[in-house]
Amino acid sequence: MERGSATPGERASAEWLARRLSGMGVADVRLLTFRYSRHFAATHATHHLAGTLAAIAGGPAGAALSAAAAASYELDFSGRRQWLRAFLPVGEGATVVARVPAAGERKRTLVLVAHHDAAHTGLIFRRLAVAPGGAAAERRGGVRSFALATTAGLALTGLGALLAPRLTRLVAAPLLAAQAALMVDLARSAVVPGASDNATGVAAVLALVDAYARRPLEGTEVVAVLPGCEESGMGGMAAWLRHDGARLDPDSTLVLGLDTLGAGEPRVLAAEGPVRTEAYAASHLALVDRGAELTGLDPPRRWRIGGWTDPVLARQAGLPAVSIVSTRDGGFTNYHLPTDTSDRVDWQSVEECVRLADGTAHHFGRAGLRLSPSG
Repeated sequence: MERGSATPGERASAEWLARRLSGMGVADVRLLTFRYSRHFAATHATHHLAGTLAAIAGGPAGAALSAAAAASYELDFSGRRQWLRAFLPVGEGATVVARVPAAGERKRTLVLVAHHDAAHTGLIFRRLAVAPGGAAAERRGGVRSFALATTAGLALTGLGALLAPRLTRLVAAPLLAAQAALMVDLARSAVVPGASDNATGVAAVLALVDAYARRPLEGTEVVAVLPGCEESGMGGMAAWLRHDGARLDPDSTLVLGLDTLGAGEPRVLAAEGPVRTEAYAASHLALVDRGAELTGLDPPRRWRIGGWTDPVLARQAGLPAVSIVSTRDGGFTNYHLPTDTSDRVDWQSVEECVRLADGTAHHFGRAGLRLSPSG
């Protein structure tokens, strides 16, 4: 089914998942609905156009507008504060939440997260597909920011508006206008099948929940969160954190994300963010290493991405979090492309990621850990 963010297709996907979880014998399954954007194109294009106007205006006014656009763009893209979306069209998003009680007294909570919506494609992603990362990304230990062109354009506008206004108009204005045009193209493009990104993560969570429903973890309550609207700006995860996340004890909670598992080599994110980087705590990443040892896997290599996964919002909210992904040739295969279909998924990679997550869950429970949000 087509699973565009905040669309009837996303709602149908959420209802199907709720039925599947209930069929596993999970008694506590519910839908969390919320209002949110169907894509990030409108907000990003607004920031691009503001930067273009700043470049054309020049002078102190242009520099001030550019600085404001850059700050707002970072806050929106990172999910910290998305104020502009209140003034733009939205739809209804749907997140699935399920709870598997612990065996015995609940002492800790494991939150398994995998978004079930799928992204719009567009020229910007076809351009990324030409060189997803490769050897250079492997040397850097991560993929460059998806917002590199926008960040460069806004930075050039802010400085150039005061120091070299003519150069700013000639370089920054066309660059930012081109980025705005790419956002228009994205908004008009089709929704991709989303097999690797992120039906694989959802399948992994379903497999884990099924196992824990039949054999609950001692002392560990499992909460499955399958957010909608991740692809349009992590709206479903933000809604869940507002609704349920604030009630969780950071000392006894671990948020474990599973995203884009079908590329190849399992990785754990050391940091992510398109503009400002958010690092994960080393002690929380070490939980995944210990989980790998429990299941006979090599500890996953660390990776950085210039985009987002849902656990980063939990990290920002003060909850211990880790994010498991997979890569091939320095990037995600078929990323946001119509070719992201099930026949192109590396199922061995998915299986290894499930084992890695399961090992992490068992280590988290057996160790009786008290976690610090800061690590």
